[in-house]
Amino acid sequence: MRIIAGSLKGQQFQSPHGHKTHPMSEKVRGALFNVLGDIEGLVFLDAFAGSGALAFEAASRGAKSVVAVDKDTSAHQAIEQNVKDLRLQKTVHVTKANTGGWSIHNMEKKFDIVLLDPPFDELQSPLLEKLIKRHVKNGGLAVLNYPGNLNFPEFDKTEVAADKNYGDTQLVFYRRSS
Repeated sequence: MRIIAGSLKGQQFQSPHGHKTHPMSEKVRGALFNVLGDIEGLVFLDAFAGSGALAFEAASRGAKSVVAVDKDTSAHQAIEQNVKDLRLQKTVHVTKANTGGWSIHNMEKKFDIVLLDPPFDELQSPLLEKLIKRHVKNGGLAVLNYPGNLNFPEFDKTEVAADKNYGDTQLVFYRRSS
């Protein structure tokens, strides 16, 4: 896999072994960051980090900091190694934890953008809503990668700012209101 834009454009990174992650394609990743636009200095949460691709892309494009959370041991190890290889220790902070548990223990942490790319076989709308309510700053965004053949969920205190369908996947951009 590779980073597609920013200061680390073209840099390769390893994805975790096994079948528990579904790395977002370069096309969809590029579309996500094109919709976000200038992210210089923003703070991100990559709540289901998987390969770390979204965290690395955000860091490459100028995010101030990124917290990457994943419970899978292989994913965590791959992200940690990639952070070292890409020299992102000051920007990308990796946590091995269940996202719901991490959220309960970090309820005070707020982010400009929360990236939600959960495993498609573990879509838990109540958890997604809690992550948005707890961790997206007022006026901030949550971006959900969701199966393209399903109707995406709606959440309290959010408005859908954009939704883009790419066949087997769709991106939904939720703006948080107070």
